[in-house]
Amino acid sequence: MDLESNYEIAPTAEFIQSNTFTRVALQFPDELLKDAVRVVSALRAKLRTLRESNAEQNDDAPEVGLFVMADTAYGSCCVDEVGASHVDADAVVHYGHTCLSPTTTLPAFFVFGKTPISVPDCVKNLSHYALPNGRRVLVLFGLDYAHSIQNIREKFAEVCGAESKPEVQYANVICSVMNPSKGRKVSNEVQGTSGSLTDNNSFGTVSANTYSIGGLVWKLPEGHKMDDYLLFWIGSNNSAFANIVLTYNGCEIVRYDASESSMVTDLSQQRKILKRRYYLMEKAKDANIVGILVGTLGVAGYLNMIHQMKVLITGAGKKVYTLVMGRPNPAKLANFPECDIFIYVSCAQTALLDSKEYLAPVITPFEAMLAFTRGCQWTGEYVMEFRDLINSSPVESRNFSEEARFSFLQGGYVEDFDPQGNGTEEDKEGALALANATEKVLQLRDNPNSIVKGTAKSGAEFLATRSYQGLDIHYDGSLPEPYFIGRSGRAAGYEDEKNGHEKS
Repeated sequence: MDLESNYEIAPTAEFIQSNTFTRVALQFPDELLKDAVRVVSALRAKLRTLRESNAEQNDDAPEVGLFVMADTAYGSCCVDEVGASHVDADAVVHYGHTCLSPTTTLPAFFVFGKTPISVPDCVKNLSHYALPNGRRVLVLFGLDYAHSIQNIREKFAEVCGAESKPEVQYANVICSVMNPSKGRKVSNEVQGTSGSLTDNNSFGTVSANTYSIGGLVWKLPEGHKMDDYLLFWIGSNNSAFANIVLTYNGCEIVRYDASESSMVTDLSQQRKILKRRYYLMEKAKDANIVGILVGTLGVAGYLNMIHQMKVLITGAGKKVYTLVMGRPNPAKLANFPECDIFIYVSCAQTALLDSKEYLAPVITPFEAMLAFTRGCQWTGEYVMEFRDLINSSPVESRNFSEEARFSFLQGGYVEDFDPQGNGTEEDKEGALALANATEKVLQLRDNPNSIVKGTAKSGAEFLATRSYQGLDIHYDGSLPEPYFIGRSGRAAGYEDEKNGHEKS
């Protein structure tokens, strides 16, 4: 596929020209960076042509500045508004795989790419699941296959014929133009776009049988549920597919691998992720010090989510710290050994970190809500979008010292630390003191020595208990030691060693 079509040079130039942008940032992922120079050259040529054709209408139109962005601070699937602000960009053109998370300040144009696919083979495999027993099928796909979905629908209709009407639903792309600004509306009258999105739209929510995830949106007929459908995914085994598997873990899912032209039905490895996530949630309950990792500075609503996490963690009797470090890795997080658990606030497609190599587990905001909300049970439902959790589970005040909780990992009861100091002796002398004490004894009568008192230490307290506290010089008030002149020369032969070498 040629460069002009794959990178949508003409629609991109029309988007820039129609909105009179003068400084545009072009964001490339690492795997597409090799084409950046050719894309910029083709885009400049197209913009020059459009400017010359409109010269009579606007003689003073300035030349558009194009800036290539690479090596984003966070996930490449999100729009890097921070990097674009360094060059005072008016808009961002995002290339490659994207999560289509809403931006906060800059309008964006998305170029998904056009990965090749064998439409006849895909239709053949789709017919195998949809036609024999008339099962309901929902077709989902990676955004790089959006260009072929209309062709797949037409070919599948031809295979079915006029008499057969299988219940097959197709998802649509939410948008290819995103406008978060309320003060300025961005024109989306560009050929090949799928509409425009403003910050008033909702992501990942379900309302009136309308579902949205990973840049896709679809509407089911009245009375139908997601569990009634077999999900037919067209695309690779990437983060977008993992998002689908975890979110709709109650559905039967199959995947058509377009690169291999084959079907993949064994998703046992993907479903094992849920078991590990449940283990991490149980481990988070025993944490005393929690670190919030800021995994994005551009996705709308991330500040609200961080604030909500702080309130939740503090209310659960934990100490919380907020850390901004770009993309996390084991070496970075090892600098904070006092943190027992980390919460990663990022877009849905980068939220799951394989933290087996990390010193402390890394969980998602949804898992944190389950872990730090007393009495909350996991039903199997899994939420990846943190924007769906904002204000969804208000933290209720509770008396920390009234009831101990059972820890599956420690094999006993644990009393959480109360940061507000509610469990005073005066409060316990009330009329219900005897009843509360009796209830606690009954809870622990089988193993009275199994209760553990949880204490929430701060980072300073943790540092004080460490045997090694870094290169810190402890002054005892004595005079400084006299200095000594060391050896000079090269390691092959210092000056004080030359005589010895010559004699030998």
